[in-house]
Amino acid sequence: MPVNGSAGAPHLPRVLVLRALGLGDLLAGVPALRALRRGFPRHEIVLAAPRELAVPAELSGAVDALLPASAPGRAVPEITGWQGPPPQVAVDLHGKGPESMRALAALGPDRLLAFAAPDGPEWYAEEHERDRWCRFLTWYGIPANPGDLRLPPPAVPSPAPGAVVVHPGAGSPARCWPVERYAAVAAELRRAGRHVVATGGPREDELLARLAKLARLPDSDVYGSPPLERLAALVAGASAVVSGDTGVAHLAVACGTPSVTLFGPVPPSRWGPPPLERHRVLWHPGPPGDPHGRSPDPLLVRIRPEEVLDALSRLPEVPPA
Repeated sequence: MPVNGSAGAPHLPRVLVLRALGLGDLLAGVPALRALRRGFPRHEIVLAAPRELAVPAELSGAVDALLPASAPGRAVPEITGWQGPPPQVAVDLHGKGPESMRALAALGPDRLLAFAAPDGPEWYAEEHERDRWCRFLTWYGIPANPGDLRLPPPAVPSPAPGAVVVHPGAGSPARCWPVERYAAVAAELRRAGRHVVATGGPREDELLARLAKLARLPDSDVYGSPPLERLAALVAGASAVVSGDTGVAHLAVACGTPSVTLFGPVPPSRWGPPPLERHRVLWHPGPPGDPHGRSPDPLLVRIRPEEVLDALSRLPEVPPA
């Protein structure tokens, strides 16, 4: 996929979409991106997002080019590098604004779709992320299906087909279940004869090393910050994925891989998988906490390893590849 804001078709009008967030955010936005693709079939769809998300953006089949854009946390980035005439349509899938709307408005689009726009719909704080953006586009006359989530298989094979993928990290400490409990789950699965591999993201080497030591995982079964295409292959070829509420959980949904997702402090009603047998959520209801907190959320800590193992035992079996 071109990573410069243009797919090389200067004669086409362009739609610029801002969703410069993480992997899970992008995957939750795939139904909305596909709706835009259908709604603007003769336009070039340009996604302003972090450079490392080019692979899933391309797999969505909805994006023609990526315009690199990122900022720390969930802040609104500057949109730089846009060349040529202003976009015919700019779409704010980043947030409720007004900051993200202003970033797009600065490019002078002919039409701007945003929650913060005068003609935009109302924002509902408790709405599921997939439903929110599909409702947003439907408001503007662009029908969208929240269930349109699946991605095609990765182009590369899994290095560990049939393994259980355990992913202990998350975007903030508040969403990280204690690593000792992940290790207990991994160790029990290995005692039962299951192949377990651990994955991590950037700056999670220490976390993975502790998990590997406690669960006695060999180095060959630890994948620290793999390239996104390799991570997608691991998840797509897995028998199950165990993680918190983070990008890997959304990747499992996109690949159709059975999963167990541990929620807290944010409930599954906001970010959970579709209600399918192959996806199980663990959540102890209570007042939602701070998703950016510096320690594991109390609701998340209520989940016990035995619950995770029981949920795994109830997942449908994946037929061998």
